[in-house]
Amino acid sequence: MFTQIRRWLGLAGLLSLAAVPAAAAGQCPPLLNHVFPRLQDGKPYSLCDLRDKVILVVNTASYCGFTGQYDALEKLHERMAPRGLVVLGFPSNDFGEQEPGSDREIAEFCRLTYGVEFPMLAKSTVKGAQANAFYRQLADLTGSKPRWNFHKYLINRGATQVAAFGSLTKPDDPALLAKLEAFLATPPAGERR
Repeated sequence: MFTQIRRWLGLAGLLSLAAVPAAAAGQCPPLLNHVFPRLQDGKPYSLCDLRDKVILVVNTASYCGFTGQYDALEKLHERMAPRGLVVLGFPSNDFGEQEPGSDREIAEFCRLTYGVEFPMLAKSTVKGAQANAFYRQLADLTGSKPRWNFHKYLINRGATQVAAFGSLTKPDDPALLAKLEAFLATPPAGERR
């Protein structure tokens, strides 16, 4: 049945995780129970810390036709961070070997070329059997696997819903922004009445 639902949802890839109870305040939702090294310094970055945020997860690459999306991602992050959005970059060399650099080289490129300030995590694999566990979960939940660089997953506060958007969907696409606004409209668990 879930396979039929996923097919019906198509590119939007929205799936409510009704089987996963909403995380109580202070608890880590299962989807966010991951720690990755930060791109810039290798220090641990816990996704659990984002449980009350809306998260836009993007697999990135420095030498791709979509690399210009960094600019729009940074602008979106700047504009929406005060309302609870976190853009989260996952550099990957999985598609066309368009991210060949080291973490340090990638961090420098992103900062100097696009002024990227949103959190970036260490380069990892986002497709196939070797994909990091977080990306495997996102693909399984939405039925949408990254087919190229700059595939996007939008996660609501509490990580109970996930929407997927392909590489062609720009960060300022009306469908993505509408889903983002809907997710931002729901206050964090501790603030709900």
